Amino acid sequence: MRRVPAGVAVVTVALQDAEVGLTVSSLVSLSLEPPLVGISISRFAALHELLRDAQAFGVSILAAGQEHLAQHFARGVPPIALWTGIERRAGASGVPLLDGALGWLECRLAAEYETGDHTLFVGEVTAAERGTGDPPLVHIGQAYRPL
Repeated sequence: MRRVPAGVAVVTVALQDAEVGLTVSSLVSLSLEPPLVGISISRFAALHELLRDAQAFGVSILAAGQEHLAQHFARGVPPIALWTGIERRAGASGVPLLDGALGWLECRLAAEYETGDHTLFVGEVTAAERGTGDPPLVHIGQAYRPL
């Protein structure tokens, strides 16, 4: 699967005083009516239980030139430093959305399915917005590359 290009996104949740983000390459469109997307999150990721508790999440689909954001949110940065220097805004539902992205989705958690060591979270899209016209950022061969 390393040889199959995948889009790169940062999934975010906001719960009380905590905002957490995680880089994923598993974002997939599941349905147009109703609009549904899926993301696969490791059960060991800090985001996993927070997403369950928040019942909502944001998706910032990264554009070429945002490799630094993909790497930042893939590293497991300590919560106190997670958002240092990261430009963002709150979406309509309160989830953080990263500035300069290719596009943004805000989702209500609709379902979840255990899949091995991950959970497939299904989100109903409640808001969608186009961002930059830049090419997308993809992950292939253990590296981030513009398409």
